Amino acid sequence: MAEVNECLILAAGNGSRIAALSGSAPKPLVPLLGAPLLEHIVRSSNAAGIEKFVIVVGYRADAIRRWFADHPLENISISFAENFDYHKANGVSALVAKKLLRKPFLLLMADHIFEPKTARALLRQPLEQDEVILGVDYNIDRIFDLDDATKVKLEGNYIIDIRKDLLRYDALDTGMFLCSPVLFERLESAKKDGNCSLSDGMRQLALERRLKSFDVGNGHWQDVDTPEAFAYTESIFGRDFSDSPMLQRRVHV
Repeated sequence: MAEVNECLILAAGNGSRIAALSGSAPKPLVPLLGAPLLEHIVRSSNAAGIEKFVIVVGYRADAIRRWFADHPLENISISFAENFDYHKANGVSALVAKKLLRKPFLLLMADHIFEPKTARALLRQPLEQDEVILGVDYNIDRIFDLDDATKVKLEGNYIIDIRKDLLRYDALDTGMFLCSPVLFERLESAKKDGNCSLSDGMRQLALERRLKSFDVGNGHWQDVDTPEAFAYTESIFGRDFSDSPMLQRRVHV
């Protein structure tokens, strides 16, 4: 398997639940410990081996483009795809990047932080050309907001269902996917009235036994999409994300 060095980040939503912190700014630019959330995602991915990024923007796309123009990141390639229908589900955001990603890629959310070592381990997983592998967390008791988490049901290594409202589930969706471009085909086929979520496409793959799981083990991650989640993440960041490049940068500044 060829080394994966490309990443798609979904950063188009208006982040209405975080408005108390963000004001009119896009959620990906809300500062977490002094740095925009999106910078955390990019630098952690880069530390895991990613060199090229496609960022899907939508709400306040101008502000995100301007931030990267004003803060060039060394040895990191950034390109943008714009979702003008950013009010729709996140599968629509992924689809606007389909012509830019022809090889396997890492797919991330702009509001999920993670440890570089976890992304590095996911990137090492063997991926068939028609598969997607989702990082899953079996440590359900440590999740800050379980009601908001997307749940997954498994049979062995295969994911057979994925949705937020599952009553019986085995693990949680970490928001980290190792994808072949087949994902775009399944999202297209899952569209209804021009709309689809990532989970819609994943369920299509699950029905075909093409959606596999990767146990992140003790790797930490956090969905940071409410003021409460931000406060919690800041309180545990030094403990749970000690290998974050952002911490290292603060030490050396």
